[in-house]
Amino acid sequence: MSEIPPMPDGGRVADAADNNWVDRYAPAATRPYLRLSRADRPAGTWLLLLPCWWGLTLAIMNDPAGPSIFDLWIFAGCGIGAFLMRGAGCTWNDITDRNFDKRVKRTKSRPIPSGAVAVRQALVWMVIQALAAAFILFTFNWFTVVLGIASLGLMCVYPFAKRFTWWPQAFLGLAFNWGALLAWAAHHGSLSVAPGLLYLAGICWTLFYDTIYAHQDSEDDALIGVKSTARLFGHNTPRVLLFFRIAAIFFLIGACLVAPAQLVKEPVRLFVALAAVWAFGGHLGWQIRKLDINDGLVCMLLFRSNRDAGLILVAGWWLAIFAF
Repeated sequence: MSEIPPMPDGGRVADAADNNWVDRYAPAATRPYLRLSRADRPAGTWLLLLPCWWGLTLAIMNDPAGPSIFDLWIFAGCGIGAFLMRGAGCTWNDITDRNFDKRVKRTKSRPIPSGAVAVRQALVWMVIQALAAAFILFTFNWFTVVLGIASLGLMCVYPFAKRFTWWPQAFLGLAFNWGALLAWAAHHGSLSVAPGLLYLAGICWTLFYDTIYAHQDSEDDALIGVKSTARLFGHNTPRVLLFFRIAAIFFLIGACLVAPAQLVKEPVRLFVALAAVWAFGGHLGWQIRKLDINDGLVCMLLFRSNRDAGLILVAGWWLAIFAF
């Protein structure tokens, strides 16, 4: 194996967002740890957070009492928790994948394979982030606390999925969309069919965007034996993504229609909520049209654009809550 080159730009990770706040403003001593948490690559934090906000907005839409002051804390707590748990999950992922990351062009500049952070230091950093997230979780009701603790198993298993299945993106979907259940439970104190359908929609969405993401590394993954849906689908990817898009829309519509009857009793609000679903689906359709699986830059840009896709749904559902 050839010697690993030094990290670009004085430690900057190869696929970091341009002009990110970590590289520009964070104290030098903290940068390796923030990079380990992907704070310089915020798209993943958004993709973990957005299902939480979906769950909260859907819960409020279907509550006759409407929003409460505590919902503001759920909204903010989800944001803080998503940042912390995404950081802890990425740290765990990089610990388990450190030997793979050394052999992939896009990832060998990450803090552990580059030598900027030792494995023991990474483990301590992971625990710190997880404990901080636990403080947020314990401000919610006990049903939500138990639900949150249950998600840890998914986070622990995900990095190993690429070793034994062609569907690691499905495991990521199970973990990344758990927040839809958590936020609904934080508002209602229980679960129902509606958040379950929302969770399934999120899993389909994750399969959609993370397959696009995985095409950046498909050649390196083939050389080192790492499995992914990108490798599984190959040139059939656009057709399979169309299926995931349709499935996500189907489950989102179902979540609106089967939720506690408050929403379906208000036709205008229901129309706005469903229009947001179609706008979300339209964004996914645009991504399929723009996709070039052989262009890593296009894949990265489309992957990052899913923040906007998810925010379309959040904005539309908040409009349905407050405008009618």
